[in-house]
Amino acid sequence: MLKIITPSRLHFTLIDMNASRGRVDGSIGLTLDRPCIIITAEKSDSIEVTGNSEHAERMRNSASLLLPEGEGIHIRIEEDYPSHTGLGSGTQAALAAAMAVDRLYDLGLSVYELAIKAGRGGTSGIGVAAFESGGFLLDGGHKFSEKKDFLPSSASRLPPAPVLLRRDFPEWDILIAIPGQKGASLKNEVNIFRKECPVPLREVEELSHIILMQLLPALVEKDISAFGRSINAVQELGFKKREVKLQPASAELMQILRNGGACGAGMSSFGPTVYAFGEKAEDLKKIASEFLGEEGHVFITKARNKGAVIENSPVF
Repeated sequence: MLKIITPSRLHFTLIDMNASRGRVDGSIGLTLDRPCIIITAEKSDSIEVTGNSEHAERMRNSASLLLPEGEGIHIRIEEDYPSHTGLGSGTQAALAAAMAVDRLYDLGLSVYELAIKAGRGGTSGIGVAAFESGGFLLDGGHKFSEKKDFLPSSASRLPPAPVLLRRDFPEWDILIAIPGQKGASLKNEVNIFRKECPVPLREVEELSHIILMQLLPALVEKDISAFGRSINAVQELGFKKREVKLQPASAELMQILRNGGACGAGMSSFGPTVYAFGEKAEDLKKIASEFLGEEGHVFITKARNKGAVIENSPVF
């Protein structure tokens, strides 16, 4: 029996949703140690996915795209986390199922090849790279001549974007606060991209400057204060600014956390998940918990500097 443990990820921002320089998308993000998806899998005569999970159908579809003709698989979902909260569960679920088929049937495919077959990574490459290697990630987007439109990953069939930088992240505490509502998805997500893009080139240029001359140096120098300031600045620019406007409760929580001592606070992807960096994570956890009440889920985690764990597991 095979066991696969995937990470989750924070998607800090899409970089260039203007595309006048010839490329589109581009992303920065961070792999998280938790939450995670855990599955066990074994060969079977049919395709079966068990476990009380909203990801069952996604895993079934992903596995069916890779299974040799006439073969099957039994996947048990042991642990997961909700979709459309900004933590990338869709990509992790699809890749976990695809990897299970690959290993059980000795297909010999790379994570990149699995992502193409499973249809993941067509806008942001962060989720695919998080599964493969973990850490802090920067990808270079796609040629606009090939993509031809502003589309989310769910509506794009391009291969995952090339990873330009992968770096271990410091052992900083990371607050994760997940409100009770969902982020944008499916047709709504496509409509948002088409309505808000292209974003002004000047915002893309300013965002790129902040990433290159503030965020990346702060990461290398392990300067949590400067890194936090760069995260705050990212929320006010480009496509991220438009994403944040769609989640007013998340925007309010970000400001409350900054006022409460966070070096930086942002929203992951379309939200509603809010993340924050600071020296006193437990204090930030209390602030977020009081704001969200019983509807929210708040915890402290750290970055994960490795990708998915794949191991042979004893039969239970």
